[in-house]
Amino acid sequence: MATIKPFKGIRPPKALAKQVSSRPYDVLNSEEARNEAEGNEMSLYHIIKPEIDFPIGTDEHDECVYAKALENFTNFRKQGWLQQDAKENYYVYAQTMDGRTQYGLVVCAAVEDYMEGRIKKHELTRKDKEEDRMKHVRVNNANVEPVFFAYPHRDDLDQIIADATAKEPEYDFVADLDGFGHTFWVIDNEETIQRITEIFAQIPYMYIADGHHRSAAAALVGHEKKLQNPNHKGDEEYNYFLAVCFPDNQLNIIDYNRVVKDLNGLSDEEFLQKVSEHFVVEEKGADIYKPSKLHNFALYLSGKWYSLTAKEGTYNDNDPIGVLDVTISSNLILDEILGIKDLRTDKRIDFVGGIRGLGELQKRVDSGEMKVALALYPVSMKQLMDIADSGNIMPPKTTWFEPKLRSGLIIHELV
Repeated sequence: MATIKPFKGIRPPKALAKQVSSRPYDVLNSEEARNEAEGNEMSLYHIIKPEIDFPIGTDEHDECVYAKALENFTNFRKQGWLQQDAKENYYVYAQTMDGRTQYGLVVCAAVEDYMEGRIKKHELTRKDKEEDRMKHVRVNNANVEPVFFAYPHRDDLDQIIADATAKEPEYDFVADLDGFGHTFWVIDNEETIQRITEIFAQIPYMYIADGHHRSAAAALVGHEKKLQNPNHKGDEEYNYFLAVCFPDNQLNIIDYNRVVKDLNGLSDEEFLQKVSEHFVVEEKGADIYKPSKLHNFALYLSGKWYSLTAKEGTYNDNDPIGVLDVTISSNLILDEILGIKDLRTDKRIDFVGGIRGLGELQKRVDSGEMKVALALYPVSMKQLMDIADSGNIMPPKTTWFEPKLRSGLIIHELV
C-alpha cells in the first residue's frame, strides 16, 4: 500500500511564484537555460542548472557547479525568494493545457515504497544520469524538483481535491514560454491531511509517469542516508521524496516520434517495398497525415506522407510489450529494414516529442537533415500501467507527458 506524508514545503512567496519557477532541468540544455534566466536572478535555473552562472562551456558535472547549486539555494532562502512553511501540509498543483486541466496532489512518497516496488516504473535508467541527480540531492540536502506519479483514480480523492480547489489559490499564473497554466493550493486542514494519508494507504501501487531518473536519485539518496545513520528510526525526512500524484484518468500521453538520417542503403522504392511486407501502405500526399488509431503509423519520405497499418500477425495484443506500436515499428522498420539495433545509442536516429507537432518531422526531413520520419499513435495510460504491473520495461522513448511539472513551486528538504 502507498505510504505518503505531508511536509513543510519550501516555496516562493505568492508574488514571486512565476518569476522563481522554471521548466524541469532535463527538458532544455545549458544554453537554453541561460537564455531563459537572463535578467532574472530569481530563476530556479540558478539552482537546477547552475552552470549558467559560469562561463559558457563549463562542464555541468564539475564539482564546482554542484557547489554553486547549494550556494544559490542558500542565497534564495536568505533573500526570501524561497520560504519554508511553518507546518506540514499537502498541496494541490493544477496544470492547464489546451483548455484541459489536470489536478495533482503534492506529497512526500516513501523511499521504501520505491525500493520495494510499490512505486512502479516502466523505463530503464542510466547510472550516469542517476548519479548526476543524486549529487544534486546530496549537495542541497533537498528534492528541489518533484517527480510525476500516477495513481488509480478514486472518487473520494477527487472530492477532496475539488473541495480544496474551490478556494482561493496560492499561485495562479500562465507561463510565458508555452502558455500553460499553473495553479497551486495549500491543504492545511488536519482532518483533510489525515484523510488523504489514509486513502493513499488503500492504494496498492503508484506509477512513475515522468521523472524516472529523479525518482531513482531521490530514493537512492534517502536509502543511502538510512544506511549511514546508526540511529535511524524510520521517521526521518530523508525517508521520503517529493512527488506530484495525478489520477490516471486525467492524464494523456502524447506521441513520441522518430526521424532517421538514411534508408540504410535502400532507394525510396526499395524501402517502401520492404515496409509493405508487414504494413498496408497508403500514399496520402503532401498534407500532414496523423495516425488515427493503434497500429496505424504515419511515414514521411521525399515530400509525401504515407499511412502504414500493421498487418495482423505482426503484433500481439495479449502481450503488454508486443501490443505497443513502438515495439512494432522498432522491430519491423527501424531494426529489420533500417538496421537500427539500439535506440539508445544509434546516432542515425533522433526523437521528437509530439508537443512539437508533426510539422517538425516534415521540417527536419525537408531540410535534408533527416531522410525519413515516423509518427506513432500515443501509448495509453492503461498500456503504461499494464506494463509496469507485469514487471516489463517499455522500449526507449515511448512516452511523452505534457505539460511538464513546473519546478520551483515547491521543494522538500531532507532534514
